[in-house]
Amino acid sequence: MRLASFVDPLKGNDARFGIVSGENLVDVVAAADALHRPVPAISVKMALTTGAHTLAALQELVKAAKEQKLVRPIAGVKFLPPIPDPSKFFCVGKNNKKHREELAANKMLTEVPNEPTGFIKLTSTMSGDGDEVARPAGIVKLDYEPELCYVVGKRAHGVKKAEAMEYISGFTLTNDVSAREIQQREVASGSRFWTAKNMPGFAPVGPFILTMDEVPDTDSLWVTCDVNGKQRLRSNTGDYLYKIADVLEHFSRYVVFEPGDLIAMGAPSGVAVGQPNADELYLRPGDDMVIAFEGLMSLRTRIVAPN
Repeated sequence: MRLASFVDPLKGNDARFGIVSGENLVDVVAAADALHRPVPAISVKMALTTGAHTLAALQELVKAAKEQKLVRPIAGVKFLPPIPDPSKFFCVGKNNKKHREELAANKMLTEVPNEPTGFIKLTSTMSGDGDEVARPAGIVKLDYEPELCYVVGKRAHGVKKAEAMEYISGFTLTNDVSAREIQQREVASGSRFWTAKNMPGFAPVGPFILTMDEVPDTDSLWVTCDVNGKQRLRSNTGDYLYKIADVLEHFSRYVVFEPGDLIAMGAPSGVAVGQPNADELYLRPGDDMVIAFEGLMSLRTRIVAPN
């Protein structure tokens, strides 16, 4: 299933929970009320973290809603970050060999990690599909990092690699938007580039979350980034040095991941900073950026000037 948080302009400005089916969407609460059925879940997080029985009930509800034509076109719907309130938005760093080389060439990598590394995106930086993100004043090296992002389905602490996938309930797209000149300065000062990654809107997520049964292998997805209709990069999630099982085992030794937490798997190669014409590729106000999993979903962000 494809689970979404959205705003329906026909029903006001409140966030709603829906299931995307093709070019249509089922508003879960509205459909359940119309069918005089119990509401299986009122949010994406609840759907993904309360067990298989909840997803099964949602599937039954969607089937009945479609039979009764209780669907609406997704056109006109505003998709929000699917899970707006994770306790943690964890990001894996330096998880692609070629991207490591790109960072090292630009003095953004001072060591070669021999284990998974990570940092935190502030949840307040999340933005949704179609949102505008301002390039902050004074920033000229604004870069894109389309990434695979997993959802933790149940409390994870001391997880063993062999059991790790039992703790993952879905996946989505995220774009780790980065201010490279700030990242370079922070690495030079010995800090972990918190500021470069955490400016307003720097974490587009969505447009929806896919349950794990939607694809046979999340380690074989093609991820792309287009800017103004021209492809900037195409990379495969199989290029990650560490897979989600490695990451969850490593960090859950000491860090507790809660249901609904997000884990982004790291940048692919091919981002602007690693190209010989990087200055031409950095994002500017007016740029229309689309990241995608080929054949599955895409996430649009428009870069604007600061107010």
